[in-house]
Amino acid sequence: MRIIQVKDEEAMGRRAADLIEAEMARHANPVIGLATGETPLPLYRELIRRHKEEGLDFSTTITFNLDEYVGLPPEHDESYRYFMNKNLFNHINIVKKNTHVPDGMAEDVEASCHEYDRMIDDCGGIDVQVLGIGANGHTRVKTLTEKTIQDNARFFPSIDDVPRLAITMGIGTILHAAHCLLLASGANKADAIKAACEGPVTGMCPASVLQLHQYATVIVTEDAAGELTLRVEH
Repeated sequence: MRIIQVKDEEAMGRRAADLIEAEMARHANPVIGLATGETPLPLYRELIRRHKEEGLDFSTTITFNLDEYVGLPPEHDESYRYFMNKNLFNHINIVKKNTHVPDGMAEDVEASCHEYDRMIDDCGGIDVQVLGIGANGHTRVKTLTEKTIQDNARFFPSIDDVPRLAITMGIGTILHAAHCLLLASGANKADAIKAACEGPVTGMCPASVLQLHQYATVIVTEDAAGELTLRVEH
């Protein structure tokens, strides 16, 4: 596991973009796994900037997202498909049919999960997977914890409107990626990063399994690295 410490979120985005751009250059049809949430936003802003200002080409890129709420249509402004369109896809020259997000509106959700894994396999697997802290198992239906529901409530009119289920790509699928790229920023992530990078490999901290991956990179801001004792790169 390679751990890189950077000053702040924007520096994290630049270092992550460097790694993704390098992976894209190595493949005719690069396959990138993507995540939602606030953590990867600096990365997406930097990728957009490189596309617009430096000509970074996404025309042959294929993407797979980690998760989607069950029961939210893609046009819903809290769906992860909407998030990705708004924060990345609408601003680069990627072919929309090559961007994949789990189908939260599928009639047969279990079959849809299996189909999602099959599509990843048909593309030859993921070349680089962007991650935050969390997820375990295989792509599947996941019941959201009460804490997750409470955390997500700020994005919905009321807590009763928050979806209780999500389709999520888990560690079993993620570990098949050639390169795993874990991002973390903020002091509130320091304990989780310490557990993931230095603690035992345990189901209590699913990200700790990345210690076993042959090519895992962790990029953390100074505050998120605050509890680490291992030597890190700068």
